[in-house]
Amino acid sequence: MEAPLFIEIHGVPAYVTYSWLAMVILIVVALIIRSSLKLVPGGIQNFIEILVEELKKLAEENIGHHWAPKFFPLIGTLGLYILVCNFMGLIPGFESPTSNINTTASMALPVFLATHYYGIKVHGFKYINHFLGPMKSIWALPLMLMMFVIEVIGHLARPVTLSVRLFGNMIAKHMILIILALLTPWIVPVAILGLGVLVSVIQAFVFVLLTTLYLAGAVEEAH
Repeated sequence: MEAPLFIEIHGVPAYVTYSWLAMVILIVVALIIRSSLKLVPGGIQNFIEILVEELKKLAEENIGHHWAPKFFPLIGTLGLYILVCNFMGLIPGFESPTSNINTTASMALPVFLATHYYGIKVHGFKYINHFLGPMKSIWALPLMLMMFVIEVIGHLARPVTLSVRLFGNMIAKHMILIILALLTPWIVPVAILGLGVLVSVIQAFVFVLLTTLYLAGAVEEAH
């Protein structure tokens, strides 16, 4: 694998420095847009507004207009951050922070904790009903216990699947680009680069969509 452009700083891994760079990019872009806001957007302001509107629409469609404003800061931040990190892997000499399992896990774990925090905050002890299945009676106790075990395992698997899915796709994209660049330096990598852009967008969308659905399931009433 090619050496990353950024060398480790005082023992800080390269994926961490790239994560810092992604954060700096987002902060700088936000400050630039804030200092030059226009009533009729154009250029980068227009592009960012489209992204934000789509993320807001995704939150409202899946969580509802009541909860969307509360969760949008988390959903919007994840969406923009993952997108920037994914695109960084398409730049020669750079690597994507999301191609490291530590980065993806650091995003998946807060989603897992936020899901159950808001579930308990909204429903209290009744939040356990989300884990017991549709039948709630003394006669269905064995089925309720089985559903509880299945649901707990499923919820514990969520941060793992979120982390591995994003990490696996990003590392696979990175490796394919490197291999094809060595075999056919000009023609094929251009086509694969276009595919890499598509994969980067789709994987950011999938992560955010699953986050939205997990949060929606936590705050909705159990049936």
